[in-house]
Amino acid sequence: MRLRRMIAALLTAGMLATTVPAQAEKATDTLRILFVDAVPNVDMYFNSQRTGLILAHQAWDMLVHRDPATFEIKPALATDWKFVDASTLDLTIRQGVKFHDGSTLSADDVVYTINMAADPASKVATPSNYAWIDKAEKTGDWTVRIKMKKPTPAALEYLAMVTPIHPKAYREKVGPDGFAKAPVGAGPYRIVKNEVGKEVVFERFDDYWKGSPKGTPAIKRLHVRFVPDNATAMVELLAQRADWIWNINPDQIDSVNKMPHLQSIRQESMRIGYLSIDAAGRSGAGNPLTNVKVRQAIWHAIDRKTMADKLVGGGSRALDAPCFPSQFGCDADAAVKYPYDPAKAKALLKEAGFADGFDIEFVTYVATTSWSAAMQQYLAAVGIRAKITQLQVAAAIQKAWRGENPLYHGSWGSYSINDVSAILPVMFGGGNDDYTRDPELTKLIEEGGNTADSAVRKKAYSAAIKRATENAYWLPLFTYVNPYAFTKQLEFKAFPDELPRFYYAKWK
Repeated sequence: MRLRRMIAALLTAGMLATTVPAQAEKATDTLRILFVDAVPNVDMYFNSQRTGLILAHQAWDMLVHRDPATFEIKPALATDWKFVDASTLDLTIRQGVKFHDGSTLSADDVVYTINMAADPASKVATPSNYAWIDKAEKTGDWTVRIKMKKPTPAALEYLAMVTPIHPKAYREKVGPDGFAKAPVGAGPYRIVKNEVGKEVVFERFDDYWKGSPKGTPAIKRLHVRFVPDNATAMVELLAQRADWIWNINPDQIDSVNKMPHLQSIRQESMRIGYLSIDAAGRSGAGNPLTNVKVRQAIWHAIDRKTMADKLVGGGSRALDAPCFPSQFGCDADAAVKYPYDPAKAKALLKEAGFADGFDIEFVTYVATTSWSAAMQQYLAAVGIRAKITQLQVAAAIQKAWRGENPLYHGSWGSYSINDVSAILPVMFGGGNDDYTRDPELTKLIEEGGNTADSAVRKKAYSAAIKRATENAYWLPLFTYVNPYAFTKQLEFKAFPDELPRFYYAKWK
């Protein structure tokens, strides 16, 4: 609290702006970046955090590239591709691409990586991202075939966003643990230092392949550090020990923009906030959340529109369906609506046998603590006494996967994949994040994911959304609007897929 008061005072008075000269690292061509969620493994396959995805896209390339503005799929490590049938994809691999260790990328590297990701024994962090893959096989010196377990219309999206290609020989030599410590990719930056939980240093890769849609980075070096919270990140930015931070508290945006050496921008993203409700009773016997009327009371108790408008701001939208509006299959019309109605919430609790309310744990890793606090107050107003347990991201995820989170406030960005297959199977497909364990719901989601027929997919996904919402399983809150703050010496563009691309950034 003392730290936040200090930030407020500095922002209000503009003290640092008048007492500290501008010292962004433009002179050393180093962009200093801060994140608050330390990544346990910089290999994207083995972490499910957004920051891990961001770091990976700086150092690795994928088979195809998705244009951040148009979402058009373009060639990358594959020069062309063809769907032989609904479950078979052929790709031609680009020649002359170098990995950061100097080795040359080949079809063998592609086959090795894809089969590793699809192998359950690999224990990747988000198996649903690769569950559609049966196997990859080499069909020629520079050609690869991917056989799918089922028709997957979003296959190219997954290959563009979450399937970085690893060097087979190097990873087999050092093993998964050695690779995590000293990773090697084929992207525009190479990792030259990696201290887990502390910092990652990237340097521009001089042998990066020509013609990449990512281009040659203008800035030579990225120095990424992890700090414990947003307040610390803001202090570092104000003290000019950092050049770029994001997800600052929205109420600080105007004050940041008054600082002569700083600027702040906002961009709505594909990330949505949610409240997972333990309908399955994973967190213990006698859990009141297994009662549908209790869950419906929670949905009526929280004023999501006001939270979106007043706490998030910047064009944030309250959501009815458990997905991002632009995603294929995200049918908001199929969702059962729960308007803010605390009187209705109290009546439902009384009908469920909880007229006096109840006590419940409320776990969250969301750094903007005012959002969790607002929900806590909304719940308290109808008699639900939620005790907040604030954890770091990795700890909260581990606790969730163990089935220990009765109420769980988190967010999901779908790895920026514009298809509900990147969210519905994760939250309702029977995996670690599923607190519903509803076989009928899981069946509907599988139906939507097992065909290339768009009409059949839409029908199944719409039915799944209806079932999920009528049972009040998983409360979608609002879209995220990412607030960025950075030095005015930096030219930086934000994109709606919540993936900062530092290889596009440049000094002014």
